[in-house]
Amino acid sequence: MTVLASALDPASPAYAANRSAMLAKLGALDAEHAAALAGGGPEYVDRHRARGKLLARERVELLLDDDTPFLELSPLAAWGSEYPVGASLVTGIGTVEGVECLITANDPTVRGGASNPWTLRKALRANEIAYANRLPVVSLVESGGADLPSQKEIFIPGGALFRDLTRLSAARIPTVAVVFGNSTAGGAYLPGMSDHTVMIRERSKVFLGGPPLVRMATGEESDDESLGGADMHARTSGLADHHALDEHDAIRQARRIVARLNHRKAHPDPGPAEPPRYDAEELLGIVPGDLRTPFDPREVIARIVDGSDFDEFKPLYGTSLVTGWARLCGYPLGVLANAQGVLFSAESQKAAQFIQLANQRDIPLLFLHNTTGYMVGRAYEQGGIVKHGAMMINAVSNSRVPHLSVLMGASYGAGHYGMCGRAYDPRFLFAWPSAKSAVMGPQQLAGVLSIVARASAAATGQPYDEEGDAALRAVVERQIEAESLPVFLSGRLYDDGVIDPRDTRTVLGMCLSAIHTAPVEGARGGFGVFRM
Repeated sequence: MTVLASALDPASPAYAANRSAMLAKLGALDAEHAAALAGGGPEYVDRHRARGKLLARERVELLLDDDTPFLELSPLAAWGSEYPVGASLVTGIGTVEGVECLITANDPTVRGGASNPWTLRKALRANEIAYANRLPVVSLVESGGADLPSQKEIFIPGGALFRDLTRLSAARIPTVAVVFGNSTAGGAYLPGMSDHTVMIRERSKVFLGGPPLVRMATGEESDDESLGGADMHARTSGLADHHALDEHDAIRQARRIVARLNHRKAHPDPGPAEPPRYDAEELLGIVPGDLRTPFDPREVIARIVDGSDFDEFKPLYGTSLVTGWARLCGYPLGVLANAQGVLFSAESQKAAQFIQLANQRDIPLLFLHNTTGYMVGRAYEQGGIVKHGAMMINAVSNSRVPHLSVLMGASYGAGHYGMCGRAYDPRFLFAWPSAKSAVMGPQQLAGVLSIVARASAAATGQPYDEEGDAALRAVVERQIEAESLPVFLSGRLYDDGVIDPRDTRTVLGMCLSAIHTAPVEGARGGFGVFRM
């Protein structure tokens, strides 16, 4: 039998402590998500409603098929910056008329939906996901364009948004724009470059320059409607393909457009799947509050894969990395999961072989992170850890099957790279509230700086300031700890969201379904030179 046996004891003190720590982190995360959901705050939400308009997430909800989930992406974008959490944009994956779509919606309660630097990065990430997975894009538009005080960070890179739309269309990936209010200046190109555009009578306004700008540039007097209203674009310019009476009618028409796209998945849905044999609730008590304490990732695998059924690959070799085959929501999957944290030469070689096998079989890969990085020390350097770690990173870099990453615990140093961190283009990357990621752990980094400072003082014959050293180490540890936390990293879009561990199977299932809209094909050769 290949069904995983669980040794987890929910009645143990260790489990209770782990669960309590995780619930505390989830409570703090809920508060951060609430800030994004609040948009511009009660005053601006009330003003928006007083105009008879729906909120961004209400528009998304009406667009989606009844009783279907919405996988929101990057909800904490801009956290810790000078801009509001969420970056005045909602992005995510949902089902419209049976078609999985990438959906974006401006939040006009936040500075009129104006785009700041984090809005741009969030939108570009959404386009990247749509392109890689061949997901139709539906844009729910209401934005005053660029946030002008930050234009220096938006204007030059912002052109990529419109480039992406044309590339999506050229790749036969449909794009639909529904304009609920203003779409001005550069933002006018969003409906202008979409395959299908819906505009709303007396609400939608699309123009390169509004009346004040036109008056300044040409001396011409004009009004919003004649310059860029829905009636004009539907009857005169031809920009509007569909003319809606109100917001509900616009959403209805957008759904009909998607229904007529004839957009098909490259792979059929696998049908019903056997649920795991263990309760997802128990995922709360697996990861220790102190990430220096190891845990068995098989306990996680047993609670997310179909039937808790897992065929382990090389179980007796390179034992601090668990590799094996499973199915998740019916989709075949290769899993790489850190067991004891450190990656040695054997683990690196094992990973490289396993990744090659997945590419031969066209099977997506899931990386479950809990690593402090590759092992250091004289014996390990002499044993070839550099070339063996490079072998694993080579395999990850040149693998062509889709990759999914979940940061459960630590994800430090080059181990983050070898386990397909953000720089290695996973199709999706999520973190648990327990995760931490940095060049190394806070204590190790502070210790390295202390050793370097001591050596420098000794080389110059200067006395060493022990009190200053202790103070510096404390400051560095606090800084690295803060910068390692998932909410900090998520705010910078280094992941696609921080998720509740109990939702992991659902989130990964939605991602796998989206991935299979595009062909899933592994590398046919094409790996770099493996140094043996």
